[in-house]
Amino acid sequence: MSLNKGKHIIIEIDGVRCSVVESGVNESRMKFLKALLELNKYEVKVQAEKQGEELSGNYTVAVNDIMFNPVIEVYKRRLISPSGHKVTPAYWLQISLAETPSEVNYYTYS
Repeated sequence: MSLNKGKHIIIEIDGVRCSVVESGVNESRMKFLKALLELNKYEVKVQAEKQGEELSGNYTVAVNDIMFNPVIEVYKRRLISPSGHKVTPAYWLQISLAETPSEVNYYTYS
């Protein structure tokens, strides 16, 4: 699930109901999301996707908290990066992994 889709999908992985974070992601994206979510105290479940009988090389990343919605978590600034800063949409989408020491706000005080 990317940040422009707010649909909340629940699946079952290993007998546990999970909220899908993203599906169809490659291995490097899966490792990034898993590390970030585990840092934020979520139990992460990963499921390899299949095409017919063979593995496709893509993964579904989910958390066991069925109320988790990545759009809400990122835009409400509830997630923390490994360096201790709040996760921005650019960081979540891996557009810019460079972080600034000051918090970036979407508004200014006047």
